[in-house]
Amino acid sequence: MSNNCAAALLVYTMMQIFFVLGFIETRGMSIAPYFGLIILVAVIIPFCRNFEKRWSTMSSSGLSEQSLAAKFRSDQVLLWLLALGLPMVFVGLIKVVSTLG
Repeated sequence: MSNNCAAALLVYTMMQIFFVLGFIETRGMSIAPYFGLIILVAVIIPFCRNFEKRWSTMSSSGLSEQSLAAKFRSDQVLLWLLALGLPMVFVGLIKVVSTLG
């Protein structure tokens, strides 16, 4: 899970830098979205650490190989959905706020 967390964090950060910041700069918005980016990065790091802690103790939990594989796959999918989805949700929120204001 550590490799997945590291890769997801890198992809997430790259999407924030290139996709979200590029979108913000073309809209000419205030500094508020930049603070939102800082918050999003600050939120994802503890989330990844919790995944790693959970999986460091999971191997000694006595679960079968199939149970561990199923839990790993579901956690892996959730991690990647968050890493790829949060930047898109943030851009959507920026679009909504910019149309309202």
